[in-house]
Amino acid sequence: MSQQNAYETLGLTEASSFDEIQEARSRLVDACGDDRKQIEAIETAYDAILMERLRLRQEGKIKVPDRIRFPEKLAEAAAEQMPTLPKASSPEWLQGVLDSPNRTELLWPSVAYLALATVGVYAPPTGLALGVACSVYFLNRKERKFWRSVLLTLGGLVIGLGAGLLLGGLLIPQGAQFDWASPEVIATVVTFLVLWLTSSFLR
Repeated sequence: MSQQNAYETLGLTEASSFDEIQEARSRLVDACGDDRKQIEAIETAYDAILMERLRLRQEGKIKVPDRIRFPEKLAEAAAEQMPTLPKASSPEWLQGVLDSPNRTELLWPSVAYLALATVGVYAPPTGLALGVACSVYFLNRKERKFWRSVLLTLGGLVIGLGAGLLLGGLLIPQGAQFDWASPEVIATVVTFLVLWLTSSFLR
């Protein structure tokens, strides 16, 4: 099929754009219904035009639109035009206090406080004193701010003892005696948990 016949079959001219060629082909194929012979003629004309356009493009006789040559630029432009949502972030003062420890940084405090909790069950004052020392050590190791480490540890100690004694009073009835537990033991264990959280996730 000659180029002229191909354009005539689709009802186009050589000046037709690529979009017009696509549209003409789709419209004519839809209009043919089930007429296979007619559809085949349209497809042949369409293929002939595309092959001719490809040859002209390779020879530099047709300027290829930027949207076809550089589709990634269109995607980048569309991405730039999309509104960006503000990133949810915590306040600066909170970022200066919170820490995001890795697995190794969590491991050693966890082992230390687990061992100290065992000691604290049998000797609460000794266990708590060692727990306070550990908390100051682990906090000071992060940013080398000794007095800040002491203040954070004392805060954790007060919160832990207060919450632990309250919880112990609720869990163990007044005057009840158990070999395995007492309000003081529960307070000690809760305090170790708070000190572990303080030394692991604060700085």
